[in-house]
Amino acid sequence: MIRKSHEGGLSAYIAKKDLEEPIVAMEKPGMWGGRVTLANGWELELPSLGAETQLPITVEARRFVS
Repeated sequence: MIRKSHEGGLSAYIAKKDLEEPIVAMEKPGMWGGRVTLANGWELELPSLGAETQLPITVEARRFVS
């Protein structure tokens, strides 16, 4: 799930890991359809969605492992 955090930034919640981390970097300015980096170093590939997409939203994201 992607949502706005209490501090006004974006965060990602990964349910299977019960993990919530701030998004610290985005490959694309609009976030959707590119990679985002979480504060813990994980990189996720987000699906392509419109810039007007309302948050919070549950999405299928793929994790990149180096």
